[in-house]
Amino acid sequence: MKTSRIFANIVLSLGLALVLGTTADAAKRGKYEETDFTGGGSVKGKVSFEGALPADANEKIKITKNVEVCGEGDREVVWVDVKDGALRGVFVFIDKIKKGKKWQKPEMGTYLVDQKGCRFRPWAQVVRPGPIIIRNSDAGVLHNINARELIGVEKGRVVKKTLFNFGQPEPGDINEEIKPRRSSYIGINCEAHNFMFGFLMAPVHPYAVVVGEDGSFSIDNLPAGKYTLKAWHPRYGIKKTKITVEDGGAIDANFTFSDSE
Repeated sequence: MKTSRIFANIVLSLGLALVLGTTADAAKRGKYEETDFTGGGSVKGKVSFEGALPADANEKIKITKNVEVCGEGDREVVWVDVKDGALRGVFVFIDKIKKGKKWQKPEMGTYLVDQKGCRFRPWAQVVRPGPIIIRNSDAGVLHNINARELIGVEKGRVVKKTLFNFGQPEPGDINEEIKPRRSSYIGINCEAHNFMFGFLMAPVHPYAVVVGEDGSFSIDNLPAGKYTLKAWHPRYGIKKTKITVEDGGAIDANFTFSDSE
């Protein structure tokens, strides 16, 4: 009887730890309430790059297999994508908003990561936590997607936790789930091709965008209030600024990144 009670207490303790751990993780991610809210204010701006590019801004990785699809020679992986002073591949978002507009359906009706030409398309996208399609568009090519939650981005000490990791030897779609527990930042890579990389952001709310080709961004339907606006570049981390949004108002907020910081 004594042994049974000890075992029962251990099971109870483990169960409680799991519940508390899940609750703590949920608290870190925050909660968001979707409403029929429209109107409000907006924030727009541009993300720029200042100074010289780092020597490894563009990395060349030799293509050693599937050259008939992936191409011959070297694949150029652009880690710091700058054109005419605009920094591309940056996510801009409102931090810790608790209530506001509803998520809109993506253009194709579902979120999609396409592996085509041995590239992740798109390189960067915002997705709603939940269902996502992983597609292999390359006939005769084995892809192996590894999606990892990037924990500690805000503190500059990143720990990677695998969300899913599987191979796709044939063309077609696999339904998966994006379920980060502690962080909205996600990195993806192909374990079969060492030059395939991409990034996702899966916040609990829809107030997040990827900048355009010219580095510009716009976030609308923001309820009036004070917020922290953040910009995340996968290499350079987080920049932030305080903003105050008024009903019917439009404010400007810009970010500048540099390799010398």
